[in-house]
Amino acid sequence: MTRLFRDDLYEDFGTWPLAYIPYGGADYGEVRAVAAAVGEGDHGAYYDAWTTAGDRMTSEADAALAKGHETSARELYLRASVFYATSFHPLYGAPVDPRLLTAFRKQVEAFDKGLSLGPQPVRPVRIAFDATPMPAYVIPAQGLETAVRPLIIFNGGYDSTITDTYFASAVAASRRGYHSLLFDGPGQGAMLYEDGVPLRPDWETVITEVVDHALTLPIIDPKRIALYGWSLGGHLAPRAASGEARIAALIADPGTWSIADGFRKALMHNFGLSPDAAADLGTLDQAVLDRADAFIRSSPQMNWKVVQRGFWVHGVSDLRAYFASAELYTMKGRAELIRCPTLITQAEGDILAADAGSFFDALCCPKTMIRFTAAEGADGHCEMGNRSMLNRRILDWLDERFAT
Repeated sequence: MTRLFRDDLYEDFGTWPLAYIPYGGADYGEVRAVAAAVGEGDHGAYYDAWTTAGDRMTSEADAALAKGHETSARELYLRASVFYATSFHPLYGAPVDPRLLTAFRKQVEAFDKGLSLGPQPVRPVRIAFDATPMPAYVIPAQGLETAVRPLIIFNGGYDSTITDTYFASAVAASRRGYHSLLFDGPGQGAMLYEDGVPLRPDWETVITEVVDHALTLPIIDPKRIALYGWSLGGHLAPRAASGEARIAALIADPGTWSIADGFRKALMHNFGLSPDAAADLGTLDQAVLDRADAFIRSSPQMNWKVVQRGFWVHGVSDLRAYFASAELYTMKGRAELIRCPTLITQAEGDILAADAGSFFDALCCPKTMIRFTAAEGADGHCEMGNRSMLNRRILDWLDERFAT
């Protein structure tokens, strides 16, 4: 496919909404128009182009609603939420950029307005968690809104928001007859942007509260609760399932063994470190750490992933603290604790899926591996080029697991 954005970072972020086309999150021409508006511009131009498009859709939604066109208004509000959500990723980092908060609040407002319309309105809820409740939504199965049905808990990653998860998979799940529960946990979405709560490795503490909430809902079949994690959620969800026995099926997209191991391999390859020297990244020699820091900051993509996003999400301010935190995110000693049927995905060309095969081998539960390829148009991180295929395959697998 011909690239749309001239900057590599913008191409990475700006093409996310293309994955949402089958589920009403965007149309190709709208994304192409935003890319044209960005042109050779900087982060400000990228932000302005997406938020301008979101504002236009919101205005159209307001006008449609005033004329009684509720269906059109719902579609436009939800679509606007995607465009706001796409605008602020280059602005990641602490302290929080005011523009990020402005766009995120518009995103949430548009998302809430869209979900509130229609014959089965959806309202945001809060799930109790420590001192800061987690924002969440329960999306009912289409046409089975009040029926007792299986539930999929959708677990996002480093930088996806509830809006992304809704269009990436929850719409498909709803069409298939599943209720969905979407939430922001520590280090994600509103928990990070608004409340400053960082990520935590003991994700089972998070999912336990989410399951507790789910079990208060009369429409949920308590014996058929699945947990699906995408991107970093492909690590967080398995970690949670290793300590939460009420999860009846687990999907990790991709199966991610560790945060630190990818960095470990890169440091060994690029700087000639021995396995012993790289065994604990939090204790690296300072000279090596300084070289690594300079290497990361020299690449806009790596700088964004580690310095802007990683430091902020983990609540740290330097590379040593980030590496020390990353070492805590591992399935070592946890994979064998997972008991429920588990599906691991691995997409060709997704570097974060490099260890999915060894992760799969370490599992002692009933397990399935599904690989996705470039020939299918489903390569790359989280199969964003062909989410329709991903959703069909994982939901078929879940249908078989939950068949009555």
